[in-house]
Amino acid sequence: MTTAFSGTAPRRSRFRPCIDLHHGQVKQIVGGTLDDANPEALRTNFVAAEPAAYYAQLYRKHALVGGHVIKLGPGNEEAALEALRAWPDGLQLGGQVTGENAQRWIDAGAAKVIVTSWLFPDGKLSMERLREISNAVGRERLVVDLSCRRHGDSWVVAMDRWRRLTDTEVNADTLRILGEYCSEFLVHAADVEGLCRGIDEELVKRLGEWTTLPMTYAGGANDVSDLELVDRLSNGKVDLTFGSALDLFGGKTVRFDDCVAWNERA
Repeated sequence: MTTAFSGTAPRRSRFRPCIDLHHGQVKQIVGGTLDDANPEALRTNFVAAEPAAYYAQLYRKHALVGGHVIKLGPGNEEAALEALRAWPDGLQLGGQVTGENAQRWIDAGAAKVIVTSWLFPDGKLSMERLREISNAVGRERLVVDLSCRRHGDSWVVAMDRWRRLTDTEVNADTLRILGEYCSEFLVHAADVEGLCRGIDEELVKRLGEWTTLPMTYAGGANDVSDLELVDRLSNGKVDLTFGSALDLFGGKTVRFDDCVAWNERA
């Protein structure tokens, strides 16, 4: 597993697939509208007829490694397990991951686990918890989710389904410190997630400047040309996820086959 950018050959950004689970179904949800206390606020762009395992098998067929399965709230355990069984050691698993259950998900077939809100008790980054989970599964098996919202001229990590800002800014120092305990980062730009109105170009450019580890960006991508854009802005250091715009999820502007072809060329 790659833990840093190395070698002389230039790296190109790649398409990373996703499986977002809500109440056991594959869905595409507008970022920040998921709130158990206010279910009427939920805005859903797509609800799949196929189970999670269908998508896992499809990604496996095309060798789309490094994709993520995200459990959005309760009721997703079995669907997540089905996806992992469909492609053992091929997918990353996130959503309610803690130091206590992380190894269990690795044992169930996750290639890596993605840790999010658990790292921020009371909205404050806990280095103790980061060290705990890194020691539990090993740095190579850990992805740190730094999904964020714009706050003034910076970006701040958002927790609890992106509704609550933490005390941690996404910047070079943060990535350097946290990168000692993980092998990848995942960043959803929550302000544009699910809107299909374009990526946060400034954020992608900054992430490319700051990161020394593989990183996946999600949020707003709405055309296959965004792969070229992200590649250029990040100097090939940031990969891209398509959600609601992808034809697999009912989208009209991005063809899955084109994303597969991009990866083959990259």
